[in-house]
Amino acid sequence: MKLDIGGTEIIPGPADALWIALNDPAVLTRCVPGCKAMIEIAPDTYKVEMQLKVAAVGGSFEGEISLSDKQPPRTCNIKVSGAGSLGHGNGTAQFTIEPETATSAKLIYKGTGEIGGLVAGVGQRILASVSKHLIGRFFVALRKEFEAPISGAAE
Repeated sequence: MKLDIGGTEIIPGPADALWIALNDPAVLTRCVPGCKAMIEIAPDTYKVEMQLKVAAVGGSFEGEISLSDKQPPRTCNIKVSGAGSLGHGNGTAQFTIEPETATSAKLIYKGTGEIGGLVAGVGQRILASVSKHLIGRFFVALRKEFEAPISGAAE
């Protein structure tokens, strides 16, 4: 089953800081829904452990993420593959960062993936809805990463 994602998000931080965050495994572990660990196994290659629930089906997932064609602080390609109790999948994505203002950046992302196994049985419409929900949760968490130091400094 194929899955396409894409969109644009405004992040409340400068483009350079957003680039650093999107290349920091600790930040990504906190922001990616269900991510339990992201461990560097080679430069720009990470082993990922996740616990996800799709519709009524939940399970664990182990995979690998690799970053390539980096052009800091502007663009990066991402390759993902993995398998687990929910099934298997692989995909590619690209993100591009553009300065929006002095204190915000525009993140443009697009990607495609192939999903198989048990999780593919829930259907294309449900998977599309779940992926949008998970992407939304990622961006909420990513924005909080940039807001946290500001609110902490104001206390």
